Amino acid sequence: MQHVLEQVKGFRILVNVNWDLLFTLGTVLVGLLAGAFLGQALLLP
Repeated sequence: MQHVLEQVKGFRILVNVNWDLLFTLGTVLVGLLAGAFLGQALLLP
């Protein structure tokens, strides 16, 4: 159990350090998906 808690703590630290990178990648991914959806909806009625 203690090993699992240490892994969770390490994962939290990793997420806290890279939060801006994850947010940026997520925003780019959402933008690409929205553009693909709109492009398909507008070009193929």
